[in-house]
Amino acid sequence: MTVLVKVCGINSVEAANAVLAARADFGGLMFFPASPRHAGFDLAAHLAGILRGKVPVVSVLVNPDDALLARVMTDIAPDFIQLHGSEPPARVAGIGQFCSRPVIKVLAVSTADDLRSTKVYGQVADTLLFDSRPGPSAERPGGVGLAFDWRLLTGIRLDRPWGIAGGLTPENVARAIAIAAPQFVDASSGLEDAPGQKSREKIAAFVSAARGAVTALEAAAPEA
Repeated sequence: MTVLVKVCGINSVEAANAVLAARADFGGLMFFPASPRHAGFDLAAHLAGILRGKVPVVSVLVNPDDALLARVMTDIAPDFIQLHGSEPPARVAGIGQFCSRPVIKVLAVSTADDLRSTKVYGQVADTLLFDSRPGPSAERPGGVGLAFDWRLLTGIRLDRPWGIAGGLTPENVARAIAIAAPQFVDASSGLEDAPGQKSREKIAAFVSAARGAVTALEAAAPEA
């Protein structure tokens, strides 16, 4: 069993190099001005150049229009598009066709009712990412350091890759993996010393803890 690791919200050369040094599996670049992790196109293009060929680059967008998507594809040329807004299923499918890239759709979770949309989004997105639902006064759809009840995903069966995000840190990622058994984990604010300031040490510790959790689960599995 291999759980992949995505480090999101990379907005500095130091953070990009830390992701590579820790041997994470994906690097995420945020394109949402309200986020402290928003890099802007010039810096994001430079960071994508650092990551490209070493880890897949994920462009994270919130309800993007076609003009933004076109610029992302031209300037960044990501390997994946991640949608973190309220995009309806038809729009998710359209974005995948427009960009000719696999789409990761984020689904906000706070209760079991929030999982009802899993089936319909699973028909149009290549990968699903379950993230904590922010409060009603939140200015951003994610990256606020909140975790949801991972037990809601216990035993879930999907016909495509899926992961978890929201409040994951080096200290709790092993427990999250043990409870939910995702195929990948995604962290951003939990790997920072301050909002938008990634910690090399926390990135390394997070990747190590996720890998260690996989080892522990495999060791505990009964022999066939």
